[in-house]
Amino acid sequence: MTTLKPPPAPPVVECSNLSVRFGSFTAINDISFKIEDIPGRGEFIAIVGPSGCGKSTLLNCIAGFQKPTDGQVLVRNKPITSPGRDRGMIFQQYSSFPHLSVLKNIMFGMEINHKTMPLSSTDRRDRAMRLVHEVGLDGHEYKYPHQLSGGQQQRVAIARTLALEPPIILMDEPFSALDEPTRLEMQELIVNLWYRVQPTIFVITHSITEAVYLSERVWIFSRAPGQIAYDIRDAIPPTAGIPPLIAQEQPDFKNAVKVVTEAFRRVSAPQIPTNNK
Repeated sequence: MTTLKPPPAPPVVECSNLSVRFGSFTAINDISFKIEDIPGRGEFIAIVGPSGCGKSTLLNCIAGFQKPTDGQVLVRNKPITSPGRDRGMIFQQYSSFPHLSVLKNIMFGMEINHKTMPLSSTDRRDRAMRLVHEVGLDGHEYKYPHQLSGGQQQRVAIARTLALEPPIILMDEPFSALDEPTRLEMQELIVNLWYRVQPTIFVITHSITEAVYLSERVWIFSRAPGQIAYDIRDAIPPTAGIPPLIAQEQPDFKNAVKVVTEAFRRVSAPQIPTNNK
């Protein structure tokens, strides 16, 4: 008796010849990649590159905020036409609703998506309370955003995103406005949540050390028009369960930072015009 294997799952995200132009300026040009569906886990990809190279433009295309000029972005083989709850976005700016408590902010997405998330009000509240605990906001659930620190507000944004259980999470410099101790706490938090929840995560950062700690794969963008100049994965060590400052002292971590830094320097080096005389 022959057992038929199920067909392979479609890629989580696929970009085909993606380009975006704003007037005469080309932000990204002819980007193609596939993020395969690996059973039981999601990939974590950090994106670094020179300022203005189109990193945020790529995330906005995946999120559905920006339409491509050429090419397309697919999620599970379906073209992206608009934002959706299968893609959660966490921004650099604190984005909580100021008139809602922490608990209500986390419940908000579940409530407006109640038709596709058949949860009772009790179930929504229970899920929100679990997330309050997971992101370390116990005792703050009834406070309002103005009563929270920057790090606490980003914890609310993460919890609000996780409440919808999106298979894809997009993070655009989410920790850049935080002080260093809080930033390290948030790095450790998001890595541990990734291992537990297993979404596919894209994160933009200007910190190479942060990119190496957070991800298992680092994309280095070229200068605009942006393209993926390097896709570094073999050199990136696992960091789950290891605090950032301890991970940074390990030889394999230091080697990974060196590899990524050297590649970044190559794409960031100023281009010297050639003399054609």
